[in-house]
Amino acid sequence: MPRVLTESDVADFRERMCAAAERLFAEKGPDAVTMRQLAAELGVSPMTPYRYFQDKDDILAAVRTNGFTRFAKALEAARDSVQGARAKGAAVGDAYVRFAFENPHTYKLMFDLNQPIDDTHDDLAEAGRRARETMTAWVKDQIETGDMRGDSKEIGTMFWAATHGVVVLEMAGKLPPGSALAMHHRMSQALAKGLATKG
Repeated sequence: MPRVLTESDVADFRERMCAAAERLFAEKGPDAVTMRQLAAELGVSPMTPYRYFQDKDDILAAVRTNGFTRFAKALEAARDSVQGARAKGAAVGDAYVRFAFENPHTYKLMFDLNQPIDDTHDDLAEAGRRARETMTAWVKDQIETGDMRGDSKEIGTMFWAATHGVVVLEMAGKLPPGSALAMHHRMSQALAKGLATKG
């Protein structure tokens, strides 16, 4: 008879499983990883993960939830670390690029998968929403100060697309190492100039 699991037991195993799954998903791709492989990675029986997760998609959603949450916290901390709307925007952009290259496997699992961020996994949907808000909050700051004009969500998406593009290009070896950050700066300045309300 399996022992009764405490909340701490469950949280600890889920955390260890997510760490192992992130490594395997990054190395092989989620489709190539089995629940048996995930169990073997932790040295437990093939059925043990099912006590903590419904299936592999549930594990992948948990891994991505953790990633989006860490990403949002990094961007929120960057925004809070400086004063002034423009400085906040610059800090958030730099934090975005820094997070991507410090956590490349996590970043790819967050953004390069077809797994939907919907009400199938509530925690993932909430983490994804929070991450999107962190990419828009600094735009709202600049609209409120009159430095920028337009729809904050649309503008945030434009900056996100541009930043994601240079990050992925460098990760794929299409840009020289370390060049994504410099290019991000130049693109952000050009976009901001086009959206500026002042000369």
